[in-house]
Amino acid sequence: MTKDVLVGIDAGTSMMKAVAFDLEGRQVAVASLPNRYVELGDGGVEQDMAATWEDAAGVLRRLGEAVPDLKGRVAALAVTGQGDGTWLVGEAGGPAAPAWLWLDSRASGIVADLRKGEAGRRFHELTGAGLNACMQGAHLAWMARHRPDVLDRAACAMHCKDWLYVNLTGVRATDPSEGSFTFGDFRKGSYAPEILDILGIASCRRLLPPIVDGVRTHHKLTEDAARAVGLLPGTPVVLAYVDVICTGLGGGLYDPVRTVGCTVLGTTGMHMRVAHGLDQIALNPAHTGYTMFLPAPDTWAQMQSNMAATLNIDWLVRRAEEVLTLFGDAPDRREILQRLDGMVADAEPGKVLYHPFIHEAGERGPFVDPFARAQFLGLTMNAGFVDLMRGVYEGLGFAARDCYAAMGDLPEEVRLAGGAARSRALRRILAACLNRPVRTSHREEAGAAGAAMTAAMALGHYDDLAACCAEWVEPTLGEPEAPDPALAARYDALFPVYREGYRRMVPVWPDLHAARRPKAVKETPP
Repeated sequence: MTKDVLVGIDAGTSMMKAVAFDLEGRQVAVASLPNRYVELGDGGVEQDMAATWEDAAGVLRRLGEAVPDLKGRVAALAVTGQGDGTWLVGEAGGPAAPAWLWLDSRASGIVADLRKGEAGRRFHELTGAGLNACMQGAHLAWMARHRPDVLDRAACAMHCKDWLYVNLTGVRATDPSEGSFTFGDFRKGSYAPEILDILGIASCRRLLPPIVDGVRTHHKLTEDAARAVGLLPGTPVVLAYVDVICTGLGGGLYDPVRTVGCTVLGTTGMHMRVAHGLDQIALNPAHTGYTMFLPAPDTWAQMQSNMAATLNIDWLVRRAEEVLTLFGDAPDRREILQRLDGMVADAEPGKVLYHPFIHEAGERGPFVDPFARAQFLGLTMNAGFVDLMRGVYEGLGFAARDCYAAMGDLPEEVRLAGGAARSRALRRILAACLNRPVRTSHREEAGAAGAAMTAAMALGHYDDLAACCAEWVEPTLGEPEAPDPALAARYDALFPVYREGYRRMVPVWPDLHAARRPKAVKETPP
């Protein structure tokens, strides 16, 4: 049978997906399951590792039901997944503890202390990444102080995609993108032992898996895994790069000639640009962002990441649902969003300003502050619900501009990916906030596509990333949408106010956090 299908697994924060593509990058079928995680109430956000593997196997079996003769047609299987976080594996290969997701903020205090001194600067200088509470290093530092028994049970510290890879192949490994920004030197693509010393976790060196570049090295599907997923033993399995890199690749980040950016608006907001050589990498003075390898020689992606993107929209939509439910309606979230999109597009711009720091973990790009909180500025009696929603959209646009500004000059063009990119109003607002044309990727599953592109190169179907992108990516990009000049001028005037608004809150946020903390009530004797 002809091996004419590539399968990409994307284990995201909200969904687990398996997507089949033909060898030219056309999507054949998709299967998915909702992801499940638990918020513990103390900043902890955990996920059942065994259940995650079962879900990955489950979506592959579902994909097999959707694609005729999939088992015999799969040329390779590639896996990517949510970044940061900590997935500890025991000596026998099973979970040593529940996974800590990137949403986990328990290490915020440790990170705040480290960032005040030389440690934060040196970490950023080596890894090209700003130390924040999402990172595995911060998680391990917290465990070393508060739960050393968990580390004692662990034999390997992985990330989400690495956990799936070891279940598929039996090989413990991580990829160059995640390995280097977590504990490595971004210039060399190898581990830097000094990082562990900086974090005070030198004893965790034994937990680091080998770094494997999936473009050059892959392994085979084991017999046990083959039975679980419904594919043939020996099928090549490729460890792709972390999901943000894969989503960027599938969404149009890489251009061998032009300076382009890629903004991915999902649960979190990721803003990326390509550096062709070390001389194009600019580490910002605030020591934030990420620098990650791309599967191309001497090429990196620089990125700044907002902790929350569509979470802000979800928050306000839930408020609408609550009100409608009070009056006996059964609202449909998709319908609410569709109706609001047209109303937002017609609303007055800049009627309120919004800072989109809605997640309890605060913000991580272009500044790190675990106490940062969302806020509206400029509210009056004339501001209605639609004005608030437009403010949220504009807040995401200003946050994107803030992130690109931290990486240097704005790119010539920005490609958009992620579910929110389908919003006409949001695209128009983003183009004006950035004052750059935007192009939307019409590919629905950009992350899985980026993983499958890695597999296509690993199997030798393309000589390099440029050739792969020409066939897999360029046909999926829409026409450029130019910014509206008048709207861009309005946002040029508002952007400095947006930045000054949150900067003035920096000394207030910790006081707000302290004031909200529950205090023991001392009873007055009778």
